[in-house]
Amino acid sequence: MEIIKTKDYDEMSKQACVKVIETIEEMHQPVLGLATGSTPEGLYKCLIDAYKRNKVHFDKVTTFNLDEYIGLSPEDKNSYHYYMNENFFKHIDLPADQANVPKGNTGNASQACEDYEQLIREAGHIDLQILGLGVNGHIAFNEPHTPFNSRTQVVDLTESTRDANARFFESMDDVPTQAITMGLESIMESREIILLVSGFKKAAALAELIHGKKTESLPASILKNHPNVTIIADEEALSKA
Repeated sequence: MEIIKTKDYDEMSKQACVKVIETIEEMHQPVLGLATGSTPEGLYKCLIDAYKRNKVHFDKVTTFNLDEYIGLSPEDKNSYHYYMNENFFKHIDLPADQANVPKGNTGNASQACEDYEQLIREAGHIDLQILGLGVNGHIAFNEPHTPFNSRTQVVDLTESTRDANARFFESMDDVPTQAITMGLESIMESREIILLVSGFKKAAALAELIHGKKTESLPASILKNHPNVTIIADEEALSKA
């Protein structure tokens, strides 16, 4: 597990951007795993800027997002599909049929999970997976005590995760209680993983990941078993490590 310490959030984003572009340039048809939330926004801005400067193109790229809320349509401004369109997809040359996000508004969520797993297999698995880290150590929406052998599934969101995401909704009552998420075993099948961590709020979880034991109470600790993980974290996030 390699750790890259950066001065701040902007430098963290730029370092991640370099690694993503390297992957795209090295592979004929790269498959990227993407995350949502505030942490990867700087990365996406950096990639958009590189595209506009003709430094990278996405026409040969296939993407898979980690998760989506249950009950929200792609057009809902709080859905992760909408987030990805606004913050990344619509600004680059990624073909729409090569951008995959779990279907949260399907009438059969379990089948949607199976279909998503099949799509990833057909793509040849993910070459580079971008992850963020929750304050409780979750990755994607895999909350504490999620089995390490989990696959893409429907999950109940913890109150701490709903609280963290409540700022995006008009009220707490509007925050979904369930989501579809790529499972821990699914994530571990990625060939390379980048974990982005920024800020003091994530410091305790990151320190436990780096120095603690592998345990299902800290979902991110499964990354200790992966042969190719890079943690890119700023000084605040590494302040307790």
